[in-house]
Amino acid sequence: MKRGIQFQIPNEYGSFLGEILKPIKIADYDWFVGGEESYFVVEDTLGDSLFPDRVMGMAGEELRQIIEDNKYYLIFANLKAYPRGTTIMDIETYEDYAEGECQLALLVIDSSYVAVYIKDAEKREEMFKHIKRLGYEALDYITDDNDVRDRLSVW
Repeated sequence: MKRGIQFQIPNEYGSFLGEILKPIKIADYDWFVGGEESYFVVEDTLGDSLFPDRVMGMAGEELRQIIEDNKYYLIFANLKAYPRGTTIMDIETYEDYAEGECQLALLVIDSSYVAVYIKDAEKREEMFKHIKRLGYEALDYITDDNDVRDRLSVW
């Protein structure tokens, strides 16, 4: 069974989260933001932390503005989408994700490796096609058979 998709983004400055999540209506969700390690880019140098704190419940519109309207450098990122009004928590295992309210989990590891878990099969297929059009490398499905991740965490 398909769980999500994985691919590699360039290890450079950009607006990759905004590009990746373009097919998703970001504002329709409340988000867990892990506050991992990523930075705004200001005048071609690293600035303040993109997500300085761990946030339980960032409004989707606020997240959308941050990731679409800015240039940044991703090192580690941990974003999880929840339907508005549900309890937001940092789920750590695939089983917790599968049984819980979280609809999408996006993990960026070591500036390049991206995993996106998406419950809705139609949205997952749309995301796969979108990422393919963007031309990111090593695009593949995450399945029950090839998922080597034992935690939905970047650490």
